[in-house]
Amino acid sequence: MNSASPVSDGEFVVLLDDSGEPVGTAPKSEVHHSATPLHLAFSCYVFDGEGGLLITRRALEKRTWPGVWTNSCCGHPAPGESMADAVHRRVGEELGVHLGELRLRLADFRYRAVDVTGVVENELCPVYTAVTRETPRPDPDEIADWKWVAWEDFAMLATRTPWAISPWAAEQIPLLSSRFGEPEREDPDPAR
Repeated sequence: MNSASPVSDGEFVVLLDDSGEPVGTAPKSEVHHSATPLHLAFSCYVFDGEGGLLITRRALEKRTWPGVWTNSCCGHPAPGESMADAVHRRVGEELGVHLGELRLRLADFRYRAVDVTGVVENELCPVYTAVTRETPRPDPDEIADWKWVAWEDFAMLATRTPWAISPWAAEQIPLLSSRFGEPEREDPDPAR
């Protein structure tokens, strides 16, 4: 590592070949740049069980897409970590909530996007939905703001003003809508 490279924060991401097979790891703090290799990630859309979708605004200090509204949570599984464990871990860290059952909605979602700074996102990014009944307590280093919104309102942004939200959400939402309508309305815990 040369002196211009960021120092690793101890977190690693899983690198993938073009067919989606793991081929190695890289420090998370170093993987995103102008030639970001394909790597494994996830997106999660968190609902309240009554039609509300939790959307978040990325912290202004984020390296890519700062201040942009997006889905509930994104992240990367650590090497050897199951995707379910990664989603639960990251949602807990970023949003301070626990989730009910995870539902895999888009197993093979993949995208590439370039931020205005030239930093590239290049991810195989399975998309999940889940329900929580808890009030978010977000980490301000990750999330600047959050809101519960109707699914159809956020879906309208993806089709009418995709530049107003993250590029991954703008691609994911039409796919979720076409396959599932409103992806998560029922409460997985009827006793609540």
